[in-house]
Amino acid sequence: MRAFISLDLEGLPHIVSREHLFVKGALYAEARKIATEVVRVVAEELHELGVDEVVIADSHGPMVNILIDETPDYVRLVRGFPRPLSMVAGAKGSDFAIFLGYHAKAGTGGATFDHTYSSATVDRLEINGVEVSETLLNSYLLGEWNVPVAMVAGDKALIETDVKTHLPWVVGVPLKESLGRYSAVSPGMEGIKKLLREGTIEAFRRVERGEVKSLETEKPVEVKLRFLNSAYAEVAGLLPFVERLDGKTVRFEAKNVEEAYKTVEVLIFASAGVSSIVNR
Repeated sequence: MRAFISLDLEGLPHIVSREHLFVKGALYAEARKIATEVVRVVAEELHELGVDEVVIADSHGPMVNILIDETPDYVRLVRGFPRPLSMVAGAKGSDFAIFLGYHAKAGTGGATFDHTYSSATVDRLEINGVEVSETLLNSYLLGEWNVPVAMVAGDKALIETDVKTHLPWVVGVPLKESLGRYSAVSPGMEGIKKLLREGTIEAFRRVERGEVKSLETEKPVEVKLRFLNSAYAEVAGLLPFVERLDGKTVRFEAKNVEEAYKTVEVLIFASAGVSSIVNR
């Protein structure tokens, strides 16, 4: 059996400062240690349950957050950015998926570091009329590959919103409870490990019982993307298949979720390019 793990940072316990999130941040080393410990506990539990291979997609920022000298030999680690299909690279062919350290979508109240894919460029993202978080966007793509999500561990605000509403079969493990955008309460690391082990066991049992499902959506896929800056929408609208709906919002259709995902990636990269040109 093969399991896929996608790891983000913002929804991990005790990650509350911007200094945790960047390579040159004063607290980045602490964040890497927490991330490595969290993913190792889950991978070890999966291995003990009989999972032969665990593929881990290191999926925050530069995507080189996990300390590789502490990675078990049965793990395959996907690292580096940019890369095709970003947070779910390497997931095809897996029997189920687990999301660790995930956060709530942009605009969610009572959430730490709420954003959707790019906090610097994206204000709102919709797939077929559903406003999505990274959890839902990634789940739709995995669903297209028949890879169900079995567990999501992260910000309580995410668990209480998108996970409960759209992924009711998923084991939700809250790792932190927000006090504000840059503050949260989390259990100590030993308590976190216990929660993760228990959640992983329950998620695996649900997979065995056939209770987890692939999240699916209609095709073709309608995508609406609202940027934080009208200049980003202006550049996106240069593409002939992209319709500009208002100053900050664009719309396009894709034949499937994978095509939509890749197009969103390109539009965000283009926005980052605009920002770099304007601010240099």
